[in-house]
Amino acid sequence: MSMKTFVLTPAMGKRLIGKAVAAHPAVRSACKNGTVVVIAGTTNGYAAEEILAALGQAEGFSRGRFFRGATLPPSSPTTAAGRLPDESTFPGDVVIRDGRWEKGKTVFDVIEGLIEGDVILKGANAVNLESRLAGILIGHPQAGTIGAALQAVVGRRVRLILPVGLEKRVSCDLAEVAGRLNSPGAHGPRLLPVAGEILTELQAVEHLTGAKAELVSAGGVGGAEGAIWLGVGGEEAQLQAATDLIHSLRDEPSFRL
Repeated sequence: MSMKTFVLTPAMGKRLIGKAVAAHPAVRSACKNGTVVVIAGTTNGYAAEEILAALGQAEGFSRGRFFRGATLPPSSPTTAAGRLPDESTFPGDVVIRDGRWEKGKTVFDVIEGLIEGDVILKGANAVNLESRLAGILIGHPQAGTIGAALQAVVGRRVRLILPVGLEKRVSCDLAEVAGRLNSPGAHGPRLLPVAGEILTELQAVEHLTGAKAELVSAGGVGGAEGAIWLGVGGEEAQLQAATDLIHSLRDEPSFRL
């Protein structure tokens, strides 16, 4: 088995994850005969773009405001919750039912009707690769979109997929951190540890090419801040497929609001 290393910026990683989500068997099945809910988020914007393109319905979708909250530099004009001051242009989540994009709907509009076989895509703010847990920051008093999603996930076995980039990796015990952040007297957003099908760049490479990927280094400057180094190994055909795939992402621009 051969191995090669590749550098991916966060934007390249988001695009890679988006492609893997769109190719996911459960997502493809639910798009045809069921419901897929892509909850708004920056990484999920790439997933929505790829899914809608595969359905031939990408016209009218923009990633520009496809989020409810975002982490921005401290100098940006955000509120304490990390939300933009003007959310009047929020387009809603992407809800696809039986192959059709139902524009303008949100997860709150459809959550009660979701059943086993349907899929919810929800981004995360942290991921512990060893415990296979994601962490989601909460700024809403009713736990926001993940609070709504878990009603269907836990109550009706709707599949939850958590697309999250490796730049959000943490090594802490998310349950212990949540206990501190959620305790009375604490300030700032709360944190909810969530179990589900985590899909990072590592899983994306394997799903799309069959090659195995591992995180071997990270960091960079000059536009590579937050970048990751992946070590990718496999048979010659798998490695070539991974090389072609990752090279196709080279010109992915940084996310812009």
